[in-house]
Amino acid sequence: MLSSLRNMFRVADLRNKILFTLGMIALYRLGSYVPAPGIDLDAIQSLKSQADESGGVLAYMQLFSGAGLTNFAVFALGVMPYITSSIIMQILTVVIPKLEEWQQQGAIGQRKITQWTRYLTIAIAVLQSTALAFLFHNGGGGLLGGASNPTNVDVLPNFTPPRVLLVVLVLTAGTALLMWMGETVTQRGIGNGMSLLIFASVVSPIPSQFAQINATKGLGLLIPLIILFLGVLVAIVIIENGQRRIPVQFAKRVVGRRMYGGQSTYIPLKVNQSGVVPIIFASSMLYLPLLITQVLPSEPGSWGVGVQEWVNNNLVQPDSIFYIVVYGFLIIGFTYFYTAIAFDPHQQADTIRKQGGFIPGIRPGPQTERYLAKILARITLPGAVFIAAIALLPSLLLAFADVQAFAFGGVSILIAVGVALETMKQIDSQLMMRNYEGFLQ
Repeated sequence: MLSSLRNMFRVADLRNKILFTLGMIALYRLGSYVPAPGIDLDAIQSLKSQADESGGVLAYMQLFSGAGLTNFAVFALGVMPYITSSIIMQILTVVIPKLEEWQQQGAIGQRKITQWTRYLTIAIAVLQSTALAFLFHNGGGGLLGGASNPTNVDVLPNFTPPRVLLVVLVLTAGTALLMWMGETVTQRGIGNGMSLLIFASVVSPIPSQFAQINATKGLGLLIPLIILFLGVLVAIVIIENGQRRIPVQFAKRVVGRRMYGGQSTYIPLKVNQSGVVPIIFASSMLYLPLLITQVLPSEPGSWGVGVQEWVNNNLVQPDSIFYIVVYGFLIIGFTYFYTAIAFDPHQQADTIRKQGGFIPGIRPGPQTERYLAKILARITLPGAVFIAAIALLPSLLLAFADVQAFAFGGVSILIAVGVALETMKQIDSQLMMRNYEGFLQ
């Protein structure tokens, strides 16, 4: 490991890429603490303390902003608009023929999809920044502690149309700048620019969370949590690297005087094919009823109050049995849904057939499609259950040990491990090109 670290900085080109990437991450962290214009800093501190104590939707959005949201900073939206637009474009590729045609055009079509993803990111950023301006003017609109426990903090005291327009413009520009930074790191850094920014967001609060547990619960709970944290880390690494390799044999063919084909390869089907996307979908679905309750009648004795109380008791409290069961089943369901979008057995079987390949013992065509679908369904189940267990781990800690610091600890570890493994592979490829031993040797 130490020799690999030395090798990283021996190569001038790789060293410059690493330093450039670290500089961009430092700039991103700095922008997460620079407040937007016209913000009441005292109100921000009060709101931040309330967000840390609750597990509301703003605490979930905080996960992808790296403290930028509750600071109402220039990078308050973080990379969430880009993540949302990327997921939407990936889903629309399945249902819109034009997008599917672009996807099959290679690099040219991918550039078109990337351009439309940028446009959609800006549109989502405008909507989210406008909504946040109104929510923070109303102290979070009940989204921090639930509809029955709204805050009375006004972060935007000078709430005039020009001021709101300025805030929306600054937050949208911050999102556009983050999008540019991520793409620049991908091109000039070590790759995976947007993923590295997400990595910096989810990893940054972990030390303070351990410090908070040590201050409130002591070493008696801190040490077991550290051991659990390391155990979860090892389990995620094993699952992230787990894959089912399906062998594919290509038939020999003669073209002129040369013989082509005859080689063997494999299709790697990952156990965790969908990554952290099902958790994002499930969390959004759970908080949708909470958003709807904000517009229901709130007069005493009205039916809206009863709906709000039921949502608060069942869909807001992370230690609620109903919340744990529904959240777990939503994650498993969305895992199957997103895996079906990310890997199409029909398209894969058709590609193998056109290239003159076949799976040993399986006929090309429909039989190959059914075989791939069957294998995919089998390996998706343990992956889905594992993702659900990781996402529900903080809820179980809250229910049995009253630990509130790790609001989304399992999700943070899952994202961090996935990005770290992919980054190590990128650095390994750079070292192997120059005949150096990498991390994964």
